[in-house]
Amino acid sequence: MASASTTAVTGATRRSHVLHSLRTLRVLAGTDFQLKYSGSMLGYARSVLKPLALFTMLYFIFGRVFRLAAISEYYPLSLLIGIVLFTFFSDATSLGLYSIVARESLLRKLSFPRLIIPTSATLTAALTFGVNFVVIVGFIAWNKITPQLSWLLLVPLVIELYVYILGVALILATLFVRLRDIGQIWELVIQLMFYATPIIYPIGFLPPWARHLAFLNPFTQILQDVRSIVLYDELPANRITAADALRMGRLLPIAITIGIFVFGLVLFRREEPWFAERV
Repeated sequence: MASASTTAVTGATRRSHVLHSLRTLRVLAGTDFQLKYSGSMLGYARSVLKPLALFTMLYFIFGRVFRLAAISEYYPLSLLIGIVLFTFFSDATSLGLYSIVARESLLRKLSFPRLIIPTSATLTAALTFGVNFVVIVGFIAWNKITPQLSWLLLVPLVIELYVYILGVALILATLFVRLRDIGQIWELVIQLMFYATPIIYPIGFLPPWARHLAFLNPFTQILQDVRSIVLYDELPANRITAADALRMGRLLPIAITIGIFVFGLVLFRREEPWFAERV
């Protein structure tokens, strides 16, 4: 009886801790999202204008001047999808990088799981991504693309993207506590990654060896699969079976995603006890 009572108390305590952590996570993410737009004349419209402005410039240069729009009638939407997804990745990882140092006062005053801090930063970017997603929906409607049942596959792809983002954010946040130069280095990496990833141009433009290298980045696999499902799902060549997935190496970027997340979590947990004294 005593053992059962102890187990019940332990279970209730764990549930209480989990609920408290979730509430803290919700408050931090919601507060950061609101503060991001407080005092701004444009407000939430700023989140929409940022990717749209970049899309307009890149479409004019590469779509019209270099005539990449002639490749497919869906090139504008394909470009916009790439920009919105990459903006999510860029914003979330950058916010995660600075999150621990930016929450210095909380680290020293309150006791709570430190993992909440970078997670709330990435969720703040996820809320912005939700706002930008409305723009994509508008473009889809404009192009008169009919939603398909296969679009449900977008859910695991978005989850994969978030797991990848959170893993990268945990690594960056941990390293930034010790090495402040990581901030400048990551800004350069983000710029290089944008042009190395087939966002502006089709991946078919790359030589075969470069395509294999590009797919080592999980973001490339996610982007290509999202485009395939939304824009080209009616083509037989884009109906991928499990055997095709193994042959085409789609499991490799998924494995890399999981590996990055696990490594980031282990690294974060190892350094977590010393965050307060190092920030």
